[in-house]
Order: sequence, then C-alpha cells, then structure tokens
Amino acid sequence: MKKIMVIILTSVSVMVPVLASQSAPSEPSDESAVHFSPLHIYIDSGNQSLAAYQFELKATAGQIKIVGVEGGEHKAFKEAPYYDPAALANDRIIIAAFNTGRELPKERTRIATIHLQITGDVEPEYELKLVVAADEHGKDIPAKISYEKGE
Repeated sequence: MKKIMVIILTSVSVMVPVLASQSAPSEPSDESAVHFSPLHIYIDSGNQSLAAYQFELKATAGQIKIVGVEGGEHKAFKEAPYYDPAALANDRIIIAAFNTGRELPKERTRIATIHLQITGDVEPEYELKLVVAADEHGKDIPAKISYEKGE
C-alpha cells in the first residue's frame, strides 16, 4: 500500500508542474499582436446606375485574415454580397452582387465592408481590382473602385 501511495505522490509531483506550465497563458509578443479593422469598398459609377459588380481584393503586404463581409450603404446593396469562400485561404476574396430593382445607386457608394483580423506590426497593403460593373441592362459601365481603412 505504501509503495502505491509513493508512486501516486511522485507521479502527481512530477505532472503538476508540467501541466501548469502548459496551461499558463502566455503573453503575446509584439509580432503576434492582433487587432481587427474594417475595410470599406466603394464604387463610383458616375451618372450611370450600378446594378451589378464583381471585384477582387488581396493583401500584398502584412498578415490578414478575412473574418466577415457585410453589405453596402445603398438599399440596393444592403445585403451581404456573394463571395468565394475558397479564396479566403489565400488572404484574398472575390465578391459580387447584383440588383434587378429600379432604385439603383449612382455616383460613389459604399458597396461592401470587409472585416479583417490583422496580425503583427506590418500595416497591410491591398490590391483592389474591379472585374466588372454593369447597369440595369447588363451592359458594362465605366466605374472606379476604391477603399478606405476604417476604425
């Protein structure tokens, strides 16, 4: 009985420090600092109605993870747009939306907000490419795409 008790006590005294060191929270280093930030995406269609768009966004510097996508400010694009979930693995996203209604935005309008998790001290840089912008008849329209970093 004494032998079993000594074995148990020895095992416990060896395992407790090991388990305690594994479960202790570690302080994040400066390199692994994490914060969240929105990126607002805008399209300026000039005086033409914007009924559909597709764009691609990718990080060219910094370490990001896309954690959410929400719709725009105009009611035609208020709902979250469609996106390719497979593209999220490579710090990029392809987003598209369309609206067949009559009340469509003109001029500059926020079409989406992308929520990002940013890791590290390197400020991310982005490449934003408008693939297509179309009017209510499905015809390509000249448009400009831009982004603003949010708080």
